[in-house]
Amino acid sequence: TPLPFAPLLPCSQTPELPSLLMPPLPRDLSPLCVYCGASSGTRPVYAAAARDLGRLMGARGISMVYGGGRAGMMGHVADAVLEGGGTVTGIITKHLMDKELGHNGLHPPHELRIVDTMHERKKAMADIARGFVALPGGVGTLDELFEILAWAQLSIHDHPIGLLNTDGFYDPLLALLDHMEREGFLRISPGDALVVDADPASLLDRMAAQGPRVPRVHGDEVRK
Repeated sequence: TPLPFAPLLPCSQTPELPSLLMPPLPRDLSPLCVYCGASSGTRPVYAAAARDLGRLMGARGISMVYGGGRAGMMGHVADAVLEGGGTVTGIITKHLMDKELGHNGLHPPHELRIVDTMHERKKAMADIARGFVALPGGVGTLDELFEILAWAQLSIHDHPIGLLNTDGFYDPLLALLDHMEREGFLRISPGDALVVDADPASLLDRMAAQGPRVPRVHGDEVRK
């Protein structure tokens, strides 16, 4: 007796493979929010890394949103994106514009948006971003980085967060985050929360390939 065979189905009726068997699609990082400061640091390697990242973003068609400044690391990365043919949106406070610190090359199709407060500035950048990268910087850059990291920990967003770890700049910070995790103060693993790389191209590739994060629940928060 011949064995029964299931009839062939048209492609439109073929059952879909389980999603777990399908490779994840790369994330769309555009617009990418770049956190950086108005200083270039003491060594040329920092400015060079900012320009490399900006050129890559322009070449890959990744638009940038940032703090709208023209000086330091902000100016280096913005100028490089513009030179590479990318689109730039700057968001700056009126206070900083009054000090003539705004980028003067953001004409349409680019944009320089002026807001009243630093809180509005950070929220406006986060609202339109699909990913975040922190370049070497100071307390302002860390303020922005830690806020968006805290939002990831609270599942407010699931966008990739990258650290451009030029010449090991962020190694001490990563050691502190590891210490905080060991001591039980983080709901999210730093290794899962952050994409860390010294090479701008590799950083963008890894951010685009990052999977979803799963925040942990503290033992203190479990109802007894």
